[in-house]
Amino acid sequence: MSFSCSFCKAPLKHTFADLGTTPLANRYLTREMLGQPEPSYPLHARICDRCLLVQVEPAVSAEDLFGEYAYFSSYSTSWLEHARRFSEEAIRRFRLGPASRVVEIASNDGYLLRNFVTAGIPCLGIEPARNIAESAIKSGVPTVAEFFGRETAKKVLAQRGAANLMVANNVLAHVPDINDFVGGFAVLLASGGVASIEVPHILQLIEQTQFDTIYHEHYSYFSFYTLEKIFAAHGLHIFDVAELPTHGGSLRVWVCYAGAHAPTSAVERLRQKEMTAGLSKLEGYQGFDAKVKSVCREFTNFLNLQKKKGRQVAAYGAAAKGNTLLNVCHVNATQISYVCDLSPAKQGYYLPGSHIPIFSPDKIRQTKPDFLVILPWNIAEEITQQMKDITSWGGQFVTAIPSLQMKVAA
Repeated sequence: MSFSCSFCKAPLKHTFADLGTTPLANRYLTREMLGQPEPSYPLHARICDRCLLVQVEPAVSAEDLFGEYAYFSSYSTSWLEHARRFSEEAIRRFRLGPASRVVEIASNDGYLLRNFVTAGIPCLGIEPARNIAESAIKSGVPTVAEFFGRETAKKVLAQRGAANLMVANNVLAHVPDINDFVGGFAVLLASGGVASIEVPHILQLIEQTQFDTIYHEHYSYFSFYTLEKIFAAHGLHIFDVAELPTHGGSLRVWVCYAGAHAPTSAVERLRQKEMTAGLSKLEGYQGFDAKVKSVCREFTNFLNLQKKKGRQVAAYGAAAKGNTLLNVCHVNATQISYVCDLSPAKQGYYLPGSHIPIFSPDKIRQTKPDFLVILPWNIAEEITQQMKDITSWGGQFVTAIPSLQMKVAA
């Protein structure tokens, strides 16, 4: 099946990674659902030879994916600290105060905007998942439960005025209509305002074989090269950029209206870095499929060996990326007996595809597994610290990306 680039509309003819057919990564199952047919969809990432945007064909509507959601940002202490530091930096750098307006897109449970509420700066969260928006409102963060685009931007502009700071962390990849979404920034941003957008960097995805970050909710995967093209098409200009360790390697781009801020030296440095890595040409994206097969082979060989030896393997973190890993590698509950997660919203359910049951972390201390696979490897340090007592019975931490590794407690 062929489809067109979501940004420039060119036909997509080149494969980046074909991961087969998988269920939706955040569609957790009840016990009653286990015996029913489970929908699955092709997970085939292609690259546009015109703008070099890597993208997955939409499987279901954004409303079906994000109308209700199981991910609450506040359960990650490292992410809360990341948000706190960002908020303090933005307030200081752009001299935000009681007369300013801050708008966050995909604001989740208000984890970031709480910092602006505490500082006395008017803010608004725009969060499409109704259950999560309600949680944010209860915590004191003004939030509207809507998808963001030009029409929502016009409505907020009319009701509340232009935004001096707009924030969008790890949402651009989740947007099926990039032009409508970015066009909303051009509508709502104040004339001297700035926007901060964080996205996982495809350079790190390629270099670290992070194929588990590819799933149906992530429509797009970005290089700086392509981001500049997308924002420029809407009269917006990236004037600063930072490379971050979050999510295995991310970019934070600072955006304004063209000409409002002079570019920093970091912009040109990253352009050159990507050019050296080959990301400004189609050839730089080739050969990824073979690396995926190698990771899967190594991981499944490890699991099968432990099963043969009668050792128990459990996992930590019922994360979407973990579900991609498990389903692409065809892992099931005979190889990993259970997964634990801090979020009560996931406990008592089963992972999609693999049907591995989800428990609270107390289960680990009760059963004392020999190995604990950390599925959200991007917060491995946080998890090894939380669960460091597994070493008291000889348990070991394991990560599979970018290659199989045994880890010690932080």
